[in-house]
Amino acid sequence: MIGSGTPSLSPEEMRRYSRHLLLPEVGVQGQKRLKSARVLVVGSGGLGSPTALYLAAAGVGEIGLVDFDRIELSNLQRQILFGTPDVGRRKLEVAVERLADLNPNIRIVPHEAALTSENAFEVLRPYDVVVDGTDNFPTRYLVNDACVLLGKPNVYGSIYRFEGQASVFDARSGPCYRCLYPEPPPPDLVPSCAEGGVLGVLPGVIGLIQATETVKLLLGAGEPLVGRLLLYDALQMRFRELALHKNPQCVICGEHSSQRGLIDYPAFCGVPVPSASDSAARAVPGVSVEELTQELSKSEPPMLLDVREPEEWEIAHLPGAVLIPSRQLPERLTELTKAREVVVYCHSGNRSSRATRMLLELGFTHVRNLEGGIDAWATKVDPTMARY
Repeated sequence: MIGSGTPSLSPEEMRRYSRHLLLPEVGVQGQKRLKSARVLVVGSGGLGSPTALYLAAAGVGEIGLVDFDRIELSNLQRQILFGTPDVGRRKLEVAVERLADLNPNIRIVPHEAALTSENAFEVLRPYDVVVDGTDNFPTRYLVNDACVLLGKPNVYGSIYRFEGQASVFDARSGPCYRCLYPEPPPPDLVPSCAEGGVLGVLPGVIGLIQATETVKLLLGAGEPLVGRLLLYDALQMRFRELALHKNPQCVICGEHSSQRGLIDYPAFCGVPVPSASDSAARAVPGVSVEELTQELSKSEPPMLLDVREPEEWEIAHLPGAVLIPSRQLPERLTELTKAREVVVYCHSGNRSSRATRMLLELGFTHVRNLEGGIDAWATKVDPTMARY
């Protein structure tokens, strides 16, 4: 039973949680359940920040945090756990300090490692509820499958641009994430927040919904989002709800489920995991920013092809480059010539690598990918260039 212990509340805690204690749905016994509960928040970024802050404020006794990144300036637009002086520090180090400052009565457990098929069971097992604050499909499917196999509720949230989703996946009483999305979409169709952008306040809304659902689960109060997908459109300020049903054919939670363990999630989600034997076959020709600097000073420099979006171009671009967003590339091939060297670039090198491979397959023999993208150029060549 979630929060089944009977810890006592100190006089300081009675004052701190007094507005909770006045609620019949919470009261002293409910607050004790929160104090005895353990919640794991996977990711301390846009979704994990508001979720962790409000769970700490609510008095959840033990909060585990999974993250291994360092704080970047671009995080601060939405990741409210952190401040400007924290840029460059480890996220978990700052998160532990901030949450302890907010509520010294609780325990914060940092898990500073990537969640993998090897450690997921070990990390998730001690917790009553798991909150999915991830931003990538391999970890999202990993969290789902581990929760199903461990019999734990998975409080889900996702964000993109101006839209968000939230639900509670609990295979013991409803569908799991794979019932909704049996297979991940192709990587090319779902850009990350770094590529597509996100409204800074959007993860605050979705993260607070995740925190609310978590508290309800711990209290056993209200109607959780099990079997329901909540959709939020920030531009229209509109919420919609879709009914979800358990998929009898689901490979992980269906009537005849075939999966009994955790799988290779990067490969499952279409993320290349090259081995030594096939790395050469998968590689595309590349050029470093230092090498490109030398080549651009020649009498016949290569053509620079920018495959980012127009909004990214407005932030920064290389002089003389041609903008053709990767999604438009197939119908704008006539704007390129096979006779001239072409260097393709994007923000960090991922989209441009795919575009380079596509051009090579279409017969463009003199095409290379700019390694590290324009972000590497701003870091190593032109520190005055705006970064994002």
